[in-house]
Amino acid sequence: MVETIKYEFIHEIDKVEIRRYPKIIVAKVEDRSNGFNLLYRFITGENNQKAKVKMTAPVVSQEIQMTSPVLSETGTMAFVMPKEFTLETTPEPLDTRIKISEIPERLIAALCFSGGWSESHFEKETQELLNELNKEGIKTKGNVFTMLYNPPFIPGFLRRNEVAIEVEYLLTKQKFSDTSQKLG
Repeated sequence: MVETIKYEFIHEIDKVEIRRYPKIIVAKVEDRSNGFNLLYRFITGENNQKAKVKMTAPVVSQEIQMTSPVLSETGTMAFVMPKEFTLETTPEPLDTRIKISEIPERLIAALCFSGGWSESHFEKETQELLNELNKEGIKTKGNVFTMLYNPPFIPGFLRRNEVAIEVEYLLTKQKFSDTSQKLG
């Protein structure tokens, strides 16, 4: 079973969840067309330590800039490292296009959806997420990104995808959750 990032459930607004994610370590590349392959080779031993790293979910993809109705062609893709890794213990990539970085704890608004991947699907779900946050007066930080939980061979109707964005949110009710429990 693939390890998923544990998060703290904060609040639900219609189909949008507000979550607190812990600090995470990611291996990322700014090449969406070849990013998955580069990162996959990294976790299967193409690193200075020749270490194999367990696959985790989600795979995170971030658009650098969104314009309507076209998405920027430039973006990043990242694999989240298993929770036992730190900046110091993550294997060093051999490919200089792969960067290891730490993302601090943050609050995220996420909208879950199924189906295959396309820019038009991303735009539709992104607009729904942003409209809901705007309606509630919730301020966003940065750009919308995607979190993809399934391998490409899984049929679209069974896939779990999310669009998400960092938010500023006043905390009220809190309960702990992890993504595997949210799927039930």
